Amino acid sequence: MIALFFICLGAATLLPGGSEAYFLYKLNESPELIYTSLLVASTGNTLGSFINYLLGKYLRDFSIKKSYFKKSSIQKATDFFQKYGFISLLLSWTPIIGDPITFVAGVLKYNWLKFLSIVFIAKLIRYAILLYIFIKL
Repeated sequence: MIALFFICLGAATLLPGGSEAYFLYKLNESPELIYTSLLVASTGNTLGSFINYLLGKYLRDFSIKKSYFKKSSIQKATDFFQKYGFISLLLSWTPIIGDPITFVAGVLKYNWLKFLSIVFIAKLIRYAILLYIFIKL
């Protein structure tokens, strides 16, 4: 289970990688632990996304100082994200766009508790769908 946790955590960071194949492998190897695997994978993947969030949050000031971002641009993005952030974070499980969304949430200092709640739900649904497909096959 430790390997599943860390593979899922790593897959959710900005680094390339996936966790679905290993998750399915673990389900096949330990069918008596399917719900534990679901919880471990979802938690690890959520914490990986939280790493992206923290990187965004703490690199924000550095990026403004170095003029990578303009304060006015961040304010516009913050207003947009406050309005649509919930919806966009539900897409945090998707390949390619999911990781940058979680980074942007940190840059825009989205409420971390809302962030973790929404992202965990999205990740749990994703792995639950994989689990459902695994059971049906």
